Amino acid sequence: PRVLVQGRVTAADTGEPLRFGHIFLGDRKVGFTGYQGSFTIEVPPDARRLVARFVDGQQRLVDAVKVLPFDRRGGAVYQEVKMLRKKEPVELDGGRSPVGELLLPAGAFLRPSGEVFNGTVKASVTFVDPRDMGTASAASSDLSFANAEGEIVPLRTYGMFAVDFREGGSGAALQAGPVQVRMDAGQVWMPEHLQKMQLWSLNPESGLWEEEGLLRPAGGGRGKREERTFLVGNLEIRERRLFNLDVPEDRRCFVKVRAYSNEKFNPYEQLEGVVISLINLEPQPGFPSNPRAWGRFDSVVTGANGACLPAFCDARRPDAYSALVTATLGGEELEAVASSPKLNPSAVGVAQPYLGKLGYRRSDHEDPALKKTAFQINVAKPDPDNADESDGPVYSYRSLRECEEAPVGANHLRFYRVEVDKYEYNVVPFKESDLASWTGDYLAWWPNPQEFRACFIKVRLEGPQEYMVRSRNVGGSHPRTRGQLYGLRDSRSVRDPLLAGTSGACLEFKCGGMLFDQSLADRTLVTVVPQGSCRRTAVNALLRDYLGRHPPLAEDNHTAAFSMLAPLDPLGHNYGIYTVTDRSPRLAKEIAIGRCFAGTSDGFSREMRAAEGTAVTFSCGERPPGRESFFQRLLTAPAEA
Repeated sequence: PRVLVQGRVTAADTGEPLRFGHIFLGDRKVGFTGYQGSFTIEVPPDARRLVARFVDGQQRLVDAVKVLPFDRRGGAVYQEVKMLRKKEPVELDGGRSPVGELLLPAGAFLRPSGEVFNGTVKASVTFVDPRDMGTASAASSDLSFANAEGEIVPLRTYGMFAVDFREGGSGAALQAGPVQVRMDAGQVWMPEHLQKMQLWSLNPESGLWEEEGLLRPAGGGRGKREERTFLVGNLEIRERRLFNLDVPEDRRCFVKVRAYSNEKFNPYEQLEGVVISLINLEPQPGFPSNPRAWGRFDSVVTGANGACLPAFCDARRPDAYSALVTATLGGEELEAVASSPKLNPSAVGVAQPYLGKLGYRRSDHEDPALKKTAFQINVAKPDPDNADESDGPVYSYRSLRECEEAPVGANHLRFYRVEVDKYEYNVVPFKESDLASWTGDYLAWWPNPQEFRACFIKVRLEGPQEYMVRSRNVGGSHPRTRGQLYGLRDSRSVRDPLLAGTSGACLEFKCGGMLFDQSLADRTLVTVVPQGSCRRTAVNALLRDYLGRHPPLAEDNHTAAFSMLAPLDPLGHNYGIYTVTDRSPRLAKEIAIGRCFAGTSDGFSREMRAAEGTAVTFSCGERPPGRESFFQRLLTAPAEA
């Protein structure tokens, strides 16, 4: 099967898309990002790790080397990629010694030919500080290296840095060496890490870190003003690589996580293709380790039996290591189970007393205003002599098989989709997470099981609240389905944060096109109806013109609704119609929704922009309190109604 990774690349600080950036797999360029930073990568058939390098041709962003998770069974996985912005370069005099964490002696700068460069150097050093939780998503690679036996082993970072040296006049790249790297030993609280600290560089082709040298305590006396002790190492910068201050870590476990289509947590409603991400957090204050920061991150795609994520753990003290876990499906953030005001073990999926040992807390545990899309746990290594801890959700590193094959009744942690504001009904049932459930029928919502085309229409609603909007989809032009229902879709509008009294809804409808026998196309009759006291006030001019030039026209004389025969062409945001085709129905829908929210044909947003790319506008009013509706007045006083 064809395996794809799709997504979008943006700057971590501003969200600016990487426009027409270069994409490399190894040393081979495989394409460019789009104008809005979108990309699609086809995974090579024999790939076990997909390592992609994203390069900004304008040199404003630091190269990002990402290990992208993918679904080996086929289909596509959506990924948001963040890139760090380069620090503004400062000018250095190549003949003098600057002061800083990188000590560059006189004559350190070299042209690629080996000639010493003594002119003005523009130097840019970008540091990724793991004490800033916001930098985890923008960090490169997955912090792994290959040991002497060839096994891929995790690293635990104390910081990464990227350097860029260029000639002040021509802008030509320079090399540097030897360069002394100094690290503040006060940032390392675990004594054994002081002895194991190493300097690494990232191989952009393999995505693995390679050892550059050891860091050792600086010898000699310190100056009167120098209050810190440094670890010192030497480095030669011969190519543009990312460097890392890391230690190998061998205290590892696996955490079992499952994703569900709703909060009923039925075993048969598990979601596949969800990207579960785990960020390892540094130990609690008071434990003999470095301050709270992220130390590593991993992502795994859920299969039919959930996902097992590697994490650091400790057997002596449960809160020695903790982890922050999130889940996304095609850009949609799934919700974690609540931990307050009362923790429910049966909902979380872990029995007591092990749940108490894990210290489960959802991200809004202390502040209800925060998002509900992550949870944090202590990664307490299970005690082999304690029966309560033998059934997950944390498994020892040697028990990966037990984790992967654990029955759904075993302890596990959970995410779920929030669907309280969404309703979907298909006349011909189909489970989107199980393509084998597809049935060939003229009334099937998805007529082609090898290619799923999702269509959405954007509706703007002007009124004081949010409104439910329904699309009713019936056969329009095909003689076998004319007048027969395909399905219904309901969606609640989302407020536009920039426009007062305005909300927008991205509403799915059944695309026009060939039915399952691929012999004759049907233009679905789509009727959009807001639930409330609403009247249609505007229709997109381009959409109205298109429908007029492609008869027949649907009867559309009801001011409280909008009707059309679905276009056969994949119209874009200029028409208020959003169409995406993919081998995965869920991914096609999520990408289309993201574009619809943004109001663009190749962007992605989770923030509603109701004024952009809209197809139809309704004005919705609220009946004054105490005033009867027209039908009530008709019953009580027909003459006055």
